[in-house]
Parts: sequence; C-alpha cells; structure tokens
Amino acid sequence: MAHIQTESEWELEMCGRIVDYLAGKIYVDMRFMEPVLNVLVPRANMGLSTFATDGVYLYMNTRHTMDVFRKNENFLVRVYLHSVLHCVYSHIWLCDGRDANLWNLACDIAVERIIDRLDKPCVKRILTWRRQDIYKKLDDDKCVSAAQIYEYLLDINKEELNKLWQEFYTDDHTIWQYDNDRKNMVQQPHKVQQQWEQRARQMTMEKQKSDGESGQDSNSLNELMSVQKRRRSYRDFLKKFAEYHEELKINDDEFDLGYYAYGLSVYKNMPLIEPLETREIDKIREFVVVVDTSYSTSGELVRRFLQETFDILMDDRAFFKVSCIHIIQCDDVIQSDDVIKDREQLEGFFNTFEIKGGGNTDFRPPFKNIDRLIEEGKIKSLGGMLYFTDGEGTYPKKKPGYRTAFVFMKDYGETKVPAWAMRIRLDKSDR
Repeated sequence: MAHIQTESEWELEMCGRIVDYLAGKIYVDMRFMEPVLNVLVPRANMGLSTFATDGVYLYMNTRHTMDVFRKNENFLVRVYLHSVLHCVYSHIWLCDGRDANLWNLACDIAVERIIDRLDKPCVKRILTWRRQDIYKKLDDDKCVSAAQIYEYLLDINKEELNKLWQEFYTDDHTIWQYDNDRKNMVQQPHKVQQQWEQRARQMTMEKQKSDGESGQDSNSLNELMSVQKRRRSYRDFLKKFAEYHEELKINDDEFDLGYYAYGLSVYKNMPLIEPLETREIDKIREFVVVVDTSYSTSGELVRRFLQETFDILMDDRAFFKVSCIHIIQCDDVIQSDDVIKDREQLEGFFNTFEIKGGGNTDFRPPFKNIDRLIEEGKIKSLGGMLYFTDGEGTYPKKKPGYRTAFVFMKDYGETKVPAWAMRIRLDKSDR
C-alpha cells in the first residue's frame, strides 16, 4: 500500500520548496554564493518563530514559515541569508569563553551589517536610524568581525543593548554549539565547522572571480573573509608540528568495500579482503606551549590564545589518545609548568587558570627547561614549541633541536626574531 502523505510531511515539503526559492533569489543577485546555498536541510520545529540552524539543518515552524512567505517573501530571503552567513563565518562554534547573549547580538549585528551593505534587490531594505548609528560607530572603531563587535559591546550599558537586541534579532540561536548545552549538538561539530570553512573558501574564490562585484558590499565581505582566512591559517600553521605515525584504527580510506562484498556473496562467510586495522596519519604526540606572562601581555588575550590552540590540538584527528602538552608560564623565569594529557585535565586547567608573572621578558628559560626534560627522557617525541608573546624580550642565540614558533598578537620587530624560528601574527578578531 502506497504511503499517504501526512499534513506535517506536506508542510515540510512545501517549506523545502520555499527554501529552494529563497536560495534561488539570492543566487540571481549574488552568483558567488552558490557554494553555501541549499546546504542546510529543512527540518520542522514547531516551537520556533523564526529560522534556526546548527550548521546541518535549517529548523523552522513550517506553518509559520508558509504564512510569512505568503505575506512577505523578501523578509524570509534576508532571514535565510542571515542564517547561512552565521555558518559561513563560523559564528555557531566560536562562543567558548564569551557571554552567550552578548555573542548572539554581536553575531547578528555582524551579519545584518553585511546584508545591509550588499545593496542587492533581494535583500534591500530601508535602514533605521539605530542601524545607521551603530554601523557608523563600528566603522569608526574599525570593528568588522563578530569578535571585534563583541569587544565593542562590552562597554555598552544594558538599556542600549536591549534596544540593539530588539533591532537586530533575526534568527534563533538556542541550538548553537554552547558548552553548557551539549544535548542539542550535532554529532561531529568540528567536522561540520570544517565543511563550512571549505565552503567559505569556495565562496571567496567565486567572489574574487566575479566581475560585477564592487563597492562597499565587496569591501565588507572581503574584510570578513580575511578574518576567516587568518583563523584557518592558524589551524594550518599548527599542522606543521604534526609527525607521521601509524595508529591502530580501521583505515576506511583504503578499504575496498567491493571486494569485501563480492567475497561474501560468492564464498558466503569468506571476504576477499579485510579492512586494514592500522592507518598512517599526521598527529602530535608531545607539544610545548609557552605563554609570556610579562607585564606587557594581556591576560584575556592569553586565555583566548590557549583556548583556540587547544581546541585545535585536542581534536581527535590532530592528537594521539596518549599525548602530552606542557603549558609553561614564563616572564624572565619559569613561573609554572602544567602537564595536560586529556580533555578532562584541560577543562580543569582552564577553570583554575591564573596568570603568573608580571616581570620582564626572557625567552631562554623555557628552552633550557625543555632541553633538560629531553635529556632526562621525560620528553621523548617532542612535536615542537609554540611561544605566545608580544615579541619584546631576549631570544636564544642557539637553534634548538625541535621546531619552534613564536605567536605574536601585535606588530613585532622582524630583525629581532631568530632566523630559525617560525612566526605567525594573530589578533583579537582571529577568534
């Protein structure tokens, strides 16, 4: 007997067609956005009054969506693009360590500002005085990304924040990947984020190739894309410390399911080939992170740097199950040396983390300490050292026997940094 479509199934099917229509209207005006359109899968959630997304699904109240579409389809175009851009700029996954409500507002302002400056027929609207005012203030402070806008909002009073929230509220963020609400998380948030980063790169390339894109909308998009590029660059930078190892895990990439299935079909319980039980992969076994805790280094920047670094390093695809990270705090002497071996220890470290130091800067003590630990056999497979600093201090003259990189949070003197050291510059907006 053929399946009889229920009312809820019909509503979801109609909403799927509506989403296709919305994506089509955006594509007509902005063809470079093709890689990020029609990616989110519509899913019904009757408790919502607007769209919501976790990077995989586009949740909606189907009846409400159809009703709004009949009355004001252009509004839905903006809301759909708004949710898509949250994914493009990884807003969903970057709240860690920030106030959730303030981060929601910062992300909404960042995205709406982009949409308002696109000046395309499908999303064009009259700007209110409040929008014009906050955009001008953000321009004056050179705030582009959600992270920069978040910093700006920290100094605004509650009354003004409430007005901004009423002005910029567009979609629902309750299912975003917050640490305090794991029940709503998709199964592999890191994988979803990486997929969106790949789509964002494709969109950027399409944007660069497009001929008719110019003016304020182009500048605004390109500025935000440069922030995304720096974040991806830091992730790629850390991969330089990985080593080629073999680990005990089925290698799905080199397993031919065809031979396996053929053997079972011909010889019943005799597959022609079994899955490989090991695979070779680049991972980090031991690593050292040194934090410059001199008087000129910001404690908040240190915390964010550590959080971003460990979010990457503790990813199962980058780190062995049996691994070790040394976190050293040092000004002109070593203040502490904490050893982290798993996520539980890492969470405990951040809960009690305090900056220790405040003196002058000398980069040499951590190198001497690591050399001693290697000689004593306490460190056997060091992937390298990452040194977070403002760049003002005494560098070692001799090249160490392991890869070393200095991470700077502001402009630094190129001539002072040893030629053997890798270097990368980050800023607040990179996270």
